[in-house]
Amino acid sequence: MKISAILLAAGLSRRMGRDKLLLEFDGRSFLQRAVDLLSELPVYERIVVISGGKQDFLSFSPGVHACINSNPENGLSGSVRLGVEAAVGTHFLFLNADQPRLTLDDLLPLIKAAEDNPDKIVYPVIDSKPVTPVLFPGCFRQDLLSLSGDAGGRSIRDMYKDLNLTIEPESPGNFKDFDTGEDFKS
Repeated sequence: MKISAILLAAGLSRRMGRDKLLLEFDGRSFLQRAVDLLSELPVYERIVVISGGKQDFLSFSPGVHACINSNPENGLSGSVRLGVEAAVGTHFLFLNADQPRLTLDDLLPLIKAAEDNPDKIVYPVIDSKPVTPVLFPGCFRQDLLSLSGDAGGRSIRDMYKDLNLTIEPESPGNFKDFDTGEDFKS
């Protein structure tokens, strides 16, 4: 199994009202924390999809490849497509940069579940609700490349429910994403 880890970090932060990826959490920006976590993952390749100019705020480890999303206003699907187009692995692990509490220990069970079930879409569930990150087998490459608008892989996951495998994280609070100013304050 060759996992292509794709960090989606080109959003416009509309609900936050400012660029949330540059907000600091425990001394590092959301974006740098996510790139550092990506660097730790035991995967085949590491890809960061960012909007232009953000790379100036980052320190990249060797082995992390940046894809510039020149049109982030086209929505999440554009970042997903760019990441998938750049990836050469057999599976796609999508991470978001707005989950600053995530750790390697949070992600290893997801990777292990995918390795044990390589034909399944694997993702965590908290309080009966799916959350990110999510790992797709390569057979969904064309589906991912066909996404449009501000939609990620949720529609694909929902379309193939019989191929879903969920895990319950040991530290569910680490999977909280920060979308609004209120989320950031809590």
